[in-house]
Amino acid sequence: MDSGFYAACAGLRAQSQALEVSAHNLANVNTAGFRGQQTTFQSLLAVANPTVPTVLNLATNNFGVLEGSHLDRTAGNLEHTGNLLDLGIEGAGFFVIQTAGGTRYTRNGSFRVARSGELVTAAGDPVLGDQGVIRVPAGAISVSADGTLSVNGAAAGTIRLVEFTPGARLTSESGTLVAAPDGSTQPAKLTAIQQGTLESSNVNAIQSVMTLIGVQRHAEMLQRALSLFDSEFNRIATSELPRV
Repeated sequence: MDSGFYAACAGLRAQSQALEVSAHNLANVNTAGFRGQQTTFQSLLAVANPTVPTVLNLATNNFGVLEGSHLDRTAGNLEHTGNLLDLGIEGAGFFVIQTAGGTRYTRNGSFRVARSGELVTAAGDPVLGDQGVIRVPAGAISVSADGTLSVNGAAAGTIRLVEFTPGARLTSESGTLVAAPDGSTQPAKLTAIQQGTLESSNVNAIQSVMTLIGVQRHAEMLQRALSLFDSEFNRIATSELPRV
């Protein structure tokens, strides 16, 4: 079968996956603390066979496929909210969250105090401090740049902040949560909290729309190419094969 057909199939699959990533980014353009995903493409031959391919193999089988996506660690802007439990992060740090699936990390500092007195995320997951779950008694709350949470001037706990080791591969999960490999975190050193602010999404709306349109057009072009291949295969099957 024509190698162009396989190239179009591989390209369409890659563009469909890229379309999902672009749409997800655009849907979260207004989500506090959201970090967008960036797609990367790779040669099919490089994925399937790391050895140096022949010239003929390159010419017939070198299709582009989606290698994967990675978290864009570019910081969003800090926006003032005035809410004392809205905590924005300056620097590379992340908050540490206890979820049903284990420890996760986020830049979304939109927190609240649950009925149990625990400091939790909007979804109800506990925010972890240096000594575990943070319990907040009633009173006036203040949070210093290093994460110390005080109530009526008395320290109630220190919000844990971590930074990731260079090259750590972070995996985006539901909402703004990310997972990280074991051993990839370290205490935050170049991070500070700004109380009464939230970090905006780092997704650029205009750029994301342009990317989405570009991916859609590329996918449509590949769909048309597949239709042409299909028509040609049908023509050969009905008009030329019977003569053989």
